[in-house]
Amino acid sequence: MKKVLYPAINETIYKKTLANGLEVILLPKKDYHKTYGIFTTNYGSIDNDFIPLNESEYTKVPDGVAHFLEHKLFEKEDEDVFQKFGKQGASSNAFTSFTRTSYLFSSTDNVKQNILTLLDFVQDPYFTEESVNKEKGIIEQEIQMYQDDPNWRLFFGILNNFYPKHPLHIDIAGSPESINKITAEDLYLCYHTFYHPSNMNLFIIGNLNPEEMMALIEENQMQKDFVPGQNIERRFPEELEKDIIKEDSIELSVTRPKAIVGLKGLDPIPENDLERITYQTSIQLLLQILFGVTSSHYLEMYNDGLIDDSFSFEFSMDRSFHFADFSTDTNNPEQFANQMVNLLLKSDKSPELTEKNVALAKKKMIGKHLQSLDSLEYIAHQYSAMKFGDITLFDLAKIIESITLQDLLRARDQFIRPEALSRFYIYPKS
Repeated sequence: MKKVLYPAINETIYKKTLANGLEVILLPKKDYHKTYGIFTTNYGSIDNDFIPLNESEYTKVPDGVAHFLEHKLFEKEDEDVFQKFGKQGASSNAFTSFTRTSYLFSSTDNVKQNILTLLDFVQDPYFTEESVNKEKGIIEQEIQMYQDDPNWRLFFGILNNFYPKHPLHIDIAGSPESINKITAEDLYLCYHTFYHPSNMNLFIIGNLNPEEMMALIEENQMQKDFVPGQNIERRFPEELEKDIIKEDSIELSVTRPKAIVGLKGLDPIPENDLERITYQTSIQLLLQILFGVTSSHYLEMYNDGLIDDSFSFEFSMDRSFHFADFSTDTNNPEQFANQMVNLLLKSDKSPELTEKNVALAKKKMIGKHLQSLDSLEYIAHQYSAMKFGDITLFDLAKIIESITLQDLLRARDQFIRPEALSRFYIYPKS
């Protein structure tokens, strides 16, 4: 078991890759009563075209299988996993993103029992055609719920503009048509490929003894048989700059128009771990300086009535994509979009980009980050999401501190380009 010290934030991580390939990360927090565990597979909604385990040809499965699997793993032949966690004094949940699926619990009692339950239910799939067909109606209702959410539709509208071929533009749960094509065989195929321990990690944080906890987990895994793991080959459609849809819109039952401006990353994400997280953090700092609530750009658009308190922006970066989006409710959607595009393209001349503002933004980001480290949930979720090789969440403060104005300008020149821009509107139904 490897012990990694982070003296600057007074944290110690214990980690080990087990014989079956599972990466286990333990973070003792002696002053906390609660323990939080999250079991994650590197498999999400975009991973629908791949070479299955022990096969040689690519297979494409219906959209929504990853999310469908998340639902079905909680259902066993003779028990309900949610009820079992509840009887053991734990709350449990799961979620699927574009690139990951995670199963989690939190409890103050029966921690070891709950950890074993987490490992056992995720590693013991049970699907029948009858139970799969029964689940389709439930997931179809969930899909419809999101289709009725204007903010969800706005976000996926800009994704469709960016990635008309890539599965990123498809709802994480799939569509009613795609889920009705899913079979138990599809679920088992994806499960055995992506739920192999070598493609997963287990993160436990709370009041725990790392030696005892690691021994418990290792003993549990040794009792199970897994075929040798292999590198998973995924395939995605080629997306070209010319494929970007510059503008699109829909009508929904909303009281005010909604607008979103997006900026797609066109260059490949840096392969070096430190360069990747430096690039990601530089873009986040850049956007905060340019469009945060204290910036002149924000105040100008607010005073002109182009945005209100609904205005938000986000930068997303993962395995095969990165993009930024800026959205708001507004009575002047086209004017807002034009102004956002203008501010982005002229950002190299922005008076906001000064050494002083960079220093202030870094200080604010570090403070928010350190404050978030008081939350077990935040640490558990962000640790795997922000893992870049040996660089982890706990290195972030040091990396933020090292970033300079020149890093921001380099990232800006690489990311903000006119050919990468797109816009999407939602108008009230006539």
